[in-house]
Amino acid sequence: MEFVEGLRKRSVGFNSVKEGNNDKLSAGEKTPLRGRSPTIDAGSYWLTRIVFLRSLGFIYFVAFAIASNQNKELLGKNGLLPSDLYLRRIDQHFADAGWRKGLHVPTLLLFTDRSKIDEHLDSLAYAGLALSGILMVFGSANMLIMALLWVLYHSIVNVGQRWYSFDDSILGWESQLLETGFLAIFLCPVVKMHQVPIHTPTPLVVIWGYRWLIFRIMIGAGMIKIRGDQCWRDLTCMNYHYETQPVPNPMSYFMHQSPEIFHKFETLTNHFIELIVPFFIILPRPFRITCGVLQILFQVILIISGNLSFLNWLTILPSIMCFDDKSLAFLFSPSSAKDDVIKIQELSKAGAGPRPTRGLCIRRVFEVMLGAMLAYLSIPVVQNLLSSQQAMNTSFDSFRIVNTYGAFGSVTKERTEVIFQGTRNATIVPDEAGGIWEEYQFHCKPGDPKRRPCVISPYHYRLDWLMWFAAFQNYQYNPWLIHLAAKLLANDEQATSLIAYNPFFNGTPPTFIRGEHFSYKFTKFGSKEAKAGYWWKRSKIGSYFPPINLQAVREYLKSHGWKLPIVKKKLKS
Repeated sequence: MEFVEGLRKRSVGFNSVKEGNNDKLSAGEKTPLRGRSPTIDAGSYWLTRIVFLRSLGFIYFVAFAIASNQNKELLGKNGLLPSDLYLRRIDQHFADAGWRKGLHVPTLLLFTDRSKIDEHLDSLAYAGLALSGILMVFGSANMLIMALLWVLYHSIVNVGQRWYSFDDSILGWESQLLETGFLAIFLCPVVKMHQVPIHTPTPLVVIWGYRWLIFRIMIGAGMIKIRGDQCWRDLTCMNYHYETQPVPNPMSYFMHQSPEIFHKFETLTNHFIELIVPFFIILPRPFRITCGVLQILFQVILIISGNLSFLNWLTILPSIMCFDDKSLAFLFSPSSAKDDVIKIQELSKAGAGPRPTRGLCIRRVFEVMLGAMLAYLSIPVVQNLLSSQQAMNTSFDSFRIVNTYGAFGSVTKERTEVIFQGTRNATIVPDEAGGIWEEYQFHCKPGDPKRRPCVISPYHYRLDWLMWFAAFQNYQYNPWLIHLAAKLLANDEQATSLIAYNPFFNGTPPTFIRGEHFSYKFTKFGSKEAKAGYWWKRSKIGSYFPPINLQAVREYLKSHGWKLPIVKKKLKS
């Protein structure tokens, strides 16, 4: 109890720290005013950690909520891409070296009963919801909780297949959440859970790890744009972005109507934020704070103008590490954590601060090791940033500890959509026109031209997102589309839960389903179409996939290991 004894012997006007509670300052103690209101000095990061952990808890909660609501339908035993089949393929691939399997595909599901995959997916999601809820509410955690959250989400992502990745690259927000979550493990005490643990100050290596993360995110996004699409160089990309982004929202419609001079200004601002502002991080404190403010404002604008899952919410997190306690003190009432930080700073000024413990010395060794590992894993990332063949959203290690990022290296100039249509006409010849075709509506992707674009961020509909990619590919490249069509032919409840409207929910399922390819454009604000209630105007491009029935796809499903859906005559309304 040397720390307590030292406080008792010093005549600095402080109340004694109660014995047995020297890891957290007593809430009942008061800080001496010394003739002025106590303030927080710059340079400490106790409050920063609280804000950061609460924010990370929110993002984790959203991510696990998405998993709990959609993973069985997408990845379950009867999902569109069953993860039990995926795990069997992994078993076969690593049959001669089981230990390599866990290193290349780190997931707890490798050690579970594959016949109960739905229950295991639910268990991962619910455990993640519980732990992230604790983090969000209390603003504190320990290394055990943070490590468990990271392992749980890793376990989902690594069996997520196309729903969590695209073209063999993990989606940007998934790798970014895993990297953010990994660094957060080292923010916290090993076991104890205190908002202001005086023997576990916020590690500088983690603070700079997050600053390095936001630097890579923004520089990566800026460089891929400059090297990629010509429209970023001639300042015309924003003429198309709002209309052609994966899932527009209502504000996207109005921002698309802006004059071209404003779109050019937006593009220039984007280049400034992504290519210039990140370098403020290595400059003195006022520049770092300016960098944090600009980065957060930039992400807020992106949140307002589109539905990019929790990506922009997540990107705010490393920017928080640009602020110290003095910058964030206004977020806290003059009690509890804020008082504790003031007391710690006053004790430190008086020379009565806590002495280094053996545990703190051990942590310092591990922090040095963490810094060395981050530096080593950053080598291929830096090489990628400097390369003329820069890759976006790529991981160079299977644990995705340090990744490379980038977004919208090219901008789609025209929006196309795949529209699912079904008919009960049993006499229709599949390759001929005829019959009454009714449209399925998805939750957020454009369909009915009169339907208002949705507001869903930070939540995420994974099926809607992948439908955007599928629209500028073909169905042969996306076999899950035919699996979805087969399930809709059977009125499969799991499949219909993934969409907003099933025209055949209250009766006989359709006999045929087809995919039609349409071009979509925003209507002009104030135009005749807009006044009539149309958000979109569309024109047919052609057929995306021909009319199919269950008999026609039986062998196709079998070749992929998928079960033929059982026809449901009537669904619950």
